[in-house]
Amino acid sequence: PSQAVCGVVRVRGRQLQCVVAMPMKGRFPIRRTLEYLRSGGVLLKDSVKTLTVNYNTHGERSDGARKFVFFNIPQIQHQNPWVQIVMFKNLTPSPFLRFYLDDGEQVLVDVERKNHKEIVEHVKAILGKSQELLEVNEQTQKKHSHPAHFGPKKYCLRECICEVEGQVPCPGLVPLPKEMTGKYQTALRAGSAI
Repeated sequence: PSQAVCGVVRVRGRQLQCVVAMPMKGRFPIRRTLEYLRSGGVLLKDSVKTLTVNYNTHGERSDGARKFVFFNIPQIQHQNPWVQIVMFKNLTPSPFLRFYLDDGEQVLVDVERKNHKEIVEHVKAILGKSQELLEVNEQTQKKHSHPAHFGPKKYCLRECICEVEGQVPCPGLVPLPKEMTGKYQTALRAGSAI
């Protein structure tokens, strides 16, 4: 099949994820793999809300911009899902990028006669998150994903202590032995007190 449909399935209270391999068809299908999408190194600052790419589909001036759109825009979209990206083809004589920031400011980047790697490095230098900020974000992520923390899956690795191997399972899933229940202990004490 040329298109794979997948989703999350619940079976007996457990959440299972359906994994279907995408077919490797079309031009450069490697661009659609998660490994490739995650390898993009441009994490834009939080102030960037919209990116517009103006380029021409023909001509030597826009060659780098075309390759940037083809190879790097999917990575930028994957790494920055909160950023709206708009393409304008064949509307201007020279290619450029325009970034719209949350305070209303616009940043214009000329990409005429630059190759796509130079464009990526330039965008990373002016509007990418700094290495120090990335390290701080990574440390806070590691702090939240410490194996001793329990809570909602959004913040922690485990929701309950019963998910740790060797612990007593939740009574909702597997009934406890009657010696461990409060009713049995109370009845035992009441029976021995008589």
